[in-house]
Amino acid sequence: MPYSKSIASTGGGLLSALALAVAALVATPSLGRAQESGPPASPSADSDSSSSSSDSAPSTGPVSGYMDFHYNNREGEDGVLDFHRFVLLFSHSFTDRLRFVAELELEHAVVSNETDGELELEQAYIDFLISRSFNVRAGMLLAPVGIINERHEPPVFHGVERPFVDTVIIPTTWFDTGVGVHGEFRGGFRYRAYAMAPLDATGFSAEEGIREGRQKGAQSNAGSLAATGRLEYVGTPGLVLGTSFWSGDAGFQDLRLDAGVTMVEFDGRFKLGELEARGQYAHGFLDGMGDLNASRQRVTGVSPNVAEQIRGFYLEGSYFVIPRPAPREVAVFFRYENFDTQYRMPAGYQPLKEFDRDAWVVGLTYFPDPDVAVKLDYTVLRNQSAVIDAPNSINLGLGWWF
Repeated sequence: MPYSKSIASTGGGLLSALALAVAALVATPSLGRAQESGPPASPSADSDSSSSSSDSAPSTGPVSGYMDFHYNNREGEDGVLDFHRFVLLFSHSFTDRLRFVAELELEHAVVSNETDGELELEQAYIDFLISRSFNVRAGMLLAPVGIINERHEPPVFHGVERPFVDTVIIPTTWFDTGVGVHGEFRGGFRYRAYAMAPLDATGFSAEEGIREGRQKGAQSNAGSLAATGRLEYVGTPGLVLGTSFWSGDAGFQDLRLDAGVTMVEFDGRFKLGELEARGQYAHGFLDGMGDLNASRQRVTGVSPNVAEQIRGFYLEGSYFVIPRPAPREVAVFFRYENFDTQYRMPAGYQPLKEFDRDAWVVGLTYFPDPDVAVKLDYTVLRNQSAVIDAPNSINLGLGWWF
């Protein structure tokens, strides 16, 4: 079945669910707020936190946020100081069962033609809270794919920069307009399922895969909707298991293209005493990329050499060598990543080996407070090219949430 028909039918069902939810809110007496199944309205401690003492983190009010700034020094280049992110989150409860959440992010301090700065509305949605097992959400949503995309505040992950897999394969931060449902069931299972605006294949590239295909809610084409969802198991203390997917059309800019994206992802996190471990695998299947490459070459004169499959994974272990409560809490960590945006090529195209990459990241995280993280790491980056080198780097960062 073509993407447009299958995904459009999914979106229609979710729109019907939204209508039913509104009717239920009007007709049913207030029952008290249903438990949130997705990321919280503002930063708060949860099982994703890297800090072992994060259970004592204070609650936040209607305005919260997170910030981080970095020093990055890549081999052969001058060091760079960058106030990477300034993020404010807003929340408001109209009633016990109707809630608003928004996230506004400024990247790289200044938005101008001379900088890489961006001002983005990454979240802005209404939650219709009906029951523990079924709630409806509509607006600007985060795609529920992977570990980091929904929870990416600095204190909840190790390393100055986000993992490469969560940047190059899963295009964090991945957001767009949509509508969907979320909730949790007995036994420790929780879910999110959304219909969202699709990706635009004309933004795909050999180096960054699908990253520049995000429409970001700016007059997003919605001729056909993409389906995305996540299922998690959190029923065992110290263990979180998850799987997620994305599936949708991506060829709407050129009606001659039958292009689409399906991504599947699996992840797990485990904590035992001062030891923590996490791992993730993501695999993207990109249909119609041979035709896309040929079409873009006719238009621009250069083929983007987009692959028909991209994939990446990482394994990370950390240990709190000083497990005392902040301000005396220090963890060391090591992460190995492999990420390849040229994993499988369309017929007639050869992979660019510089985009088959490995990374070894080793470092430490110091928590002067459960909500403040001072980070230091050394990143060894390698690729399979015999000609193009991948530079190593030393990175220092300070991040916090409130």
